[in-house]
Amino acid sequence: MKIGLFDSGIGGTTILEAAKQAFPHEEYFYIADSKNCPYGEKSSLELQKIVSKNVDELQNWGAEIIIIACNTATTRCISYLRNKYPKIQFIGTEPAIKLATESNSQNILVMATPGTIKSERTKTLLKENQKPDQIIQLLPCPHLADTIEHNYNDHNFAPIIDTLKTIFSEVQTTPDTIVLGCTHYSLIKDQIHSFFQHAKLIDGNQGVIHQLGKLIKNSQKH
Repeated sequence: MKIGLFDSGIGGTTILEAAKQAFPHEEYFYIADSKNCPYGEKSSLELQKIVSKNVDELQNWGAEIIIIACNTATTRCISYLRNKYPKIQFIGTEPAIKLATESNSQNILVMATPGTIKSERTKTLLKENQKPDQIIQLLPCPHLADTIEHNYNDHNFAPIIDTLKTIFSEVQTTPDTIVLGCTHYSLIKDQIHSFFQHAKLIDGNQGVIHQLGKLIKNSQKH
């Protein structure tokens, strides 16, 4: 089966590697859309045009399943894409808020792009899953995804640490769980841990792989 993935750069490679490991016999295509990074600061109309172009390209390569390996593009565009491309099976990536609330976490920090934080989908996830005794702080992380994009492959972590210092200065209480609501953030788990050593870090990657497995199994029945 041909599986396409796209993200605003290198962040989605964490999902790509997990997919290859889980399902090594499938064929994968990946678009690292670095020139449009970050997605989180684009208007809805602009983002719809960008993601459509990526889907068109993956469709031309024969992709039958497309993974939106980006929380921002998922939370803001997945309904639009499903309407526009009814024959393609889409899998989205969204902040693992449900997973965090199902654990024994009392103090949850959700890190994401400003676009993901403001999205209706994030509000819905909170409303559906937050328990009365849980504190959940939404932390917009402007410029973190593009800072990672431009420095990670060069192993230049100083600008990333500086950006994290600024972002984490807004954190009001020490979290026991941190939701990484952007695939880029999964690349810098060690750096995030250096600020909150006892926090558990959660991303949405395993949920994506689980859903991919269901779609592959389904396709084999037909």
